[in-house]
Amino acid sequence: MTLTVWLSLFTISILGAMSPGPSLAAVAKHSLAGGRLNGLAAAWAHAMGIGLYAFITLIGLAVVLQQSPIVFKTISYAGAAYLAYLGYNALRSRGGVAAKLESGERTSLWQSAREGFLISLLSPKIALFFIALFSQFVAVGDSVAAKGLIVLTPMVVDGLWYSLITFLLSSPRLIDRIRSKALLIDRLSGAVLILLALRVVLTV
Repeated sequence: MTLTVWLSLFTISILGAMSPGPSLAAVAKHSLAGGRLNGLAAAWAHAMGIGLYAFITLIGLAVVLQQSPIVFKTISYAGAAYLAYLGYNALRSRGGVAAKLESGERTSLWQSAREGFLISLLSPKIALFFIALFSQFVAVGDSVAAKGLIVLTPMVVDGLWYSLITFLLSSPRLIDRIRSKALLIDRLSGAVLILLALRVVLTV
């Protein structure tokens, strides 16, 4: 793999990571409600999901999904249901930022990691990203080193981007400001997640 090709892969990976969506909402929630370690757990579990997608795209999932609409629809509907579930809980402040800050309840690192991983694994947006854009790099993975780089690049970029988000959101000064707006954050994030779920259902 040439440097030019890798830079293209890096650029696409970082643009994909930076695009707002349910992944950002999940990492932000765990960073605010659980703290820095919870945010990092969600961030790197999400990155592991990205790495898994990269790996299975590399071994042919993109072709399978393109040729089997039923498989893709199943993944899409499962992702939509999970987004709707998270949105519903946020609207009712069950497991949301407001509930966690108000009660002082701590979210376990396992819970944060599980949600981060499932968000990446069940997101139709991420599936589409790998099918439409990432799969073009599969052809240049003609060696073990190149294949490893194709998998590691989006995974590490994703983990580092959401780690940066976590460090910004877990600043004590910022937490104090957000605490008074926690309920509003829950309502907004819940509405966004449910709208994203509806969008998935309507566009599949």
